[in-house]
Amino acid sequence: MTLKPETLVLHAGWRADPATGAVAVPIYQTTSYQFPSSDHARELFSLERLGFTYTRTGNPTTDVLEKRVAALEGGVGALALASGQAASAFSVLALARAGDNIVSSTDLYGGTWNLFANTLAQRGVEVRFADPAAPENFRRATDERTRAYYAETLPNPKLIAFPIAEVAAIGRAQGIPLIVDNTAAPIIARPLALGAAIVVHSATKYIGGHGTSIGGIIVDGGNFDWTAWKDRQPALNTPDPSYHGAVWTEVAQRHGIGAYVALVRSTVQRDLGAPISPFNAFQLLQGLETLPLRIERQVSNATAVAAWLARHPQVTRVIHPSLQTGEARARADRVLTGGPGALVGFELAGGAADGARFIDGLKLLYHVANIGDARSLAIHPATTTHSQLSAEERLASGVTPGYVRLSIGIEHIDDILADLSQALDAIRLQAAA
Repeated sequence: MTLKPETLVLHAGWRADPATGAVAVPIYQTTSYQFPSSDHARELFSLERLGFTYTRTGNPTTDVLEKRVAALEGGVGALALASGQAASAFSVLALARAGDNIVSSTDLYGGTWNLFANTLAQRGVEVRFADPAAPENFRRATDERTRAYYAETLPNPKLIAFPIAEVAAIGRAQGIPLIVDNTAAPIIARPLALGAAIVVHSATKYIGGHGTSIGGIIVDGGNFDWTAWKDRQPALNTPDPSYHGAVWTEVAQRHGIGAYVALVRSTVQRDLGAPISPFNAFQLLQGLETLPLRIERQVSNATAVAAWLARHPQVTRVIHPSLQTGEARARADRVLTGGPGALVGFELAGGAADGARFIDGLKLLYHVANIGDARSLAIHPATTTHSQLSAEERLASGVTPGYVRLSIGIEHIDDILADLSQALDAIRLQAAA
């Protein structure tokens, strides 16, 4: 039986505790696991048997979160991590070694841009940036050492849907998987169905929804033929000295699991160690159960906010897929099949000064560096989330001095609009003072 997303978030990966019959997933707050015998332990550590050895690489609570998100995205397995940043970094480090490169979209969250442009570059992995306005830019940036493509489904702040199918096809013809950060578009977009091979999330955002717990997750689509590209993908196809010469495609075939997620868990996560805590995994499971309902309300509210802002005289531009035209709208229709998303950007004529006045005038919306909460949030990216970038880099990513980003929540739409209205009025009143 094929289950719908609303059902998967409640039932995938868990039915009840076999010992007690408890329906809720328990918090297995443990570091270690008793091995029934020395042979059993040896088999676990030699990859002859799958199971839990240490919570850095796996935990029963976390396992349910992984199975549930993998099922939601249509993948074969997942690895939950301590943060979305860890998920982004590990997704690349699993495939690219010093001297290798990946090609990334220019339209990125500021923290990911800095990770790629500086931190990875300083450690020998080159990231080449390609403008997704023309998918062929990814092909032009590719060479024999390119190991992956990387993009965001709905990048903020531009909020122009990425051409997933087009870039994935370019990559697959050359043995290059597309990694897609689907943080801003869970439920409403299906990257794996469009040809992406790997999906990452900052689970802190919409998956959690409550703003209490940080986490990230990597989903292996199980739809990429790693064995057909032995030269292009050596990490999956050559003996791994960190695991006594294990070849990950062979390990995966032996156990019927995803080769990519097995590699990330057993080497990158084992060695660099960014495990999510069992408590945070439990918290994210609670949020996941209501994700489809929240997304539906948030998208509806955001669409109404975008339309209202577009009519406001103090707003010079509104950025939301529902208002896009031309190729941007065509992409949104192809990719965002579940709705135009809950992020809204807009620009104020008075630049950074007006942005600060607007933020300081809000009474209901929270001023925080996050998205995806059930609460509505606002921030001025040029002085916060994208402040580490140069002025040129900020403009390339879509952040102007007067740009404000809203993450719309599930409050009543009348209350959201009333707060936006009085905050915009505060700009006018302060300017006249």
